[in-house]
Amino acid sequence: MTTREKLIQAFATGLGVPESSEVPMFEYRKVLQWDSMAHMQLVAEIEAAFDIMLDTEEVLGLSSFSVALEILSKHGINATA
Repeated sequence: MTTREKLIQAFATGLGVPESSEVPMFEYRKVLQWDSMAHMQLVAEIEAAFDIMLDTEEVLGLSSFSVALEILSKHGINATA
């Protein structure tokens, strides 16, 4: 499974949406399911899927799927893999 696929799965699980959703287009507050509670579930899913710990700045800055890819890159996870 690629990094992108794992991240899509983490978003789908964290936000309670089907993996077939347009997850790569997701932005915070532009997706009905992505409220403040789901945001924390999403953070937990990303941390578990990639065995990382996001710092407070990253948690607060997690505003879209593309930003999540950037955060993973900062943790040494190849976002194109």
